[in-house]
Formats: sequence, C-alpha cells, structure tokens
Amino acid sequence: MNMMTKAALLIAGLGLAACTNPGRFDDANGVDVNGDGANAGIDSTTLDPAGDPRSPAYFNQTVGNRVLFAVDQSTLTDEAMQVLDGQAQWLQTNADYIAVIEGHADEQGTREYNIALGERRANAVRQYLVSQGVPAGRLQTVSYGKERPIATCSNESCYAQNRRAVTIISLGVTG
Repeated sequence: MNMMTKAALLIAGLGLAACTNPGRFDDANGVDVNGDGANAGIDSTTLDPAGDPRSPAYFNQTVGNRVLFAVDQSTLTDEAMQVLDGQAQWLQTNADYIAVIEGHADEQGTREYNIALGERRANAVRQYLVSQGVPAGRLQTVSYGKERPIATCSNESCYAQNRRAVTIISLGVTG
C-alpha cells in the first residue's frame, strides 16, 4: 500500500468517526446550533444579545455607539444629540458600566492637529453626557486623531465616516 492510499483511508476513517455524535455541535450553554429544534424555547436574548436592553450589544446596535462630525468641527449636530440622549439614558439605567469616549479625525491635516481635534470631539460628547445626568466619574476620553480610521480611502465618503466619536462601554468600577 502506498502512502497516498494510506492517507486517503485515514482521512475517510476520521470523517466517518466524526459523524457518530449528532449533538457534537451544541454549545456548552445548550444552544442547538444544528437547528433541529431540540432546544426550542430558549429565550431569544440568549441567542441574540442585541435583544437584551441591558447588553453592550444592544447599546452598540440599537442605541448607537458613535456620532459623526463635520469637517474640522467638534460641535454636536442634532442627530448626534439624539444618539447621545439614548446613550445617556442607557448609561443611567445600567449603572454598572463605564464608558471611554474615543475621538477620531479623518486623514487630512497633521497628526498633532487631528489628535487635538479628536480630543475636542471626545470632550464634546463627554460634556453632553454629563449634562444629561451621567456621572462624570464614569466617563473617560481618549483621542486617536487619524490613527484608527474605519474607512481607508482618500475621498469624502471615507473622511465623513472617520470624523467621529465612539462610546466604548465596559463593566467597571467607578470612583
């Protein structure tokens, strides 16, 4: 028997052995990832954390974790304030969470200018959240300037996406 035949038989044997346990893909929480209905009745928030209003996924996807800015501006738009109103409400309801507000800029301008602009943007968001009742001790800011773009083309559509402040939440101890 040559080496190729032995390898083929070994692969075939391993393949057949893998088919012997139909429940092998169910995860440790009992979630049926095979989709055969064996675990029907599990709370939908177990399968989709974005459905749980207390979850970070809900905050990111439903409330919204970012606001956008105009060119060379750190002034909040009406749309940004609506998003931040939702963030403030969520943060007040979920007092176990702290937030780091990241300020970002597009690639235009110097590194130093964009770091300062990102800081102004992060501070504008922080000040607004504090004005809406979020304790200042639960909010921190950081500026990345143009160092962490989410869109990497050199045109206005990308620049607009990169002029942002992003609120990152995590469980934490305040004080």
